[in-house]
Amino acid sequence: MSEKDSEQRLEIGKKLQKARQVKGYTLDDLQQITKIQKRYLIAIEDEKFDELPGDFYVRAFVKQYADTVGLDGNELLREYDDDLPDAKTSEYSDHISQAVETRASQRKTVSNSVSKARQYMPTAIVGVVILLVLGAIWITAINRSHRDAATRIDNSSVSVSGESRKKESKKKVKKAAKKSFSIKETGRNSYSVAYTASKLDKDTTLDIQATQATTVRVTANNQTLYSKTLQANGKDSVKIAKDTNRIVIYVTVTNGTKLKINGKNLDFTNSNKAPNTRTISIDFGTSSSSSSSSSSSSTNSQSSSANTVRNTSTATSSYNQTTTTNNGQRTTVTTGNTQNSGTR
Repeated sequence: MSEKDSEQRLEIGKKLQKARQVKGYTLDDLQQITKIQKRYLIAIEDEKFDELPGDFYVRAFVKQYADTVGLDGNELLREYDDDLPDAKTSEYSDHISQAVETRASQRKTVSNSVSKARQYMPTAIVGVVILLVLGAIWITAINRSHRDAATRIDNSSVSVSGESRKKESKKKVKKAAKKSFSIKETGRNSYSVAYTASKLDKDTTLDIQATQATTVRVTANNQTLYSKTLQANGKDSVKIAKDTNRIVIYVTVTNGTKLKINGKNLDFTNSNKAPNTRTISIDFGTSSSSSSSSSSSSTNSQSSSANTVRNTSTATSSYNQTTTTNNGQRTTVTTGNTQNSGTR
């Protein structure tokens, strides 16, 4: 190689190096910009082209180097065309063919991908539609279940409210039934007491409780219904039919004996103020006025018969005799005074 050729070759590296320095780039900066490894940049500046990966990369790297530092890469390649390796070598052809094959394969891959995408697009669209339909069905089912639950709650509330009203109505009816039965004392003497009560609308019971041994006898409509001796702390009950008009209860021991009819207590001893009361009569369905008048009549009759004493009358006569003498004749005059006395 002649000295002129050597000087031209060196001028290529020096020219690139000088341009780099004018730009103020370091080799590290140039490596960062061009993405060419630093050792290849040093080889270009030192004209050691054989250290580059191949003849194809010599021209490519030199052109990229020159363009980066502000030189015309194409002009520089034409100026030093004879000094640089031939770019159209078999290696270059291999690289070109590989690049062409690579681009072809890439285009084929892209084309295949697009074809596959187009092929599967209808299926994807159908799948999306199905998912949307299923989602709509699911949302509708959830809303329906919520509405059904709300409806069931409302129905249960209505049912509970209805049952509550029915229970309250039954309670009112029971209370009304209990309130409708009344019993009132209408007459009393030392040994008996009389009551009037509401007419029975159903069978009821007479409850008897004794703390001491006692005999109890019950008659209903003048027929014996119950007769029994209860022991101390004994209890018993007597069924009273609803068509009963009158009952009479006879108790031998009143102290500690309790009577209750249709849930009403009978204070037949008047809080033990009348401890000798042993006969209790109850008239059902008799008006208070007639019962009162009847009781009053009975009481007056009893009082009258108890207090009536037959009147007796006695008559006493006292006689006074007066003797007078008239012309020698004795005349006797007898005067009488009758006195009546009576006791009522």
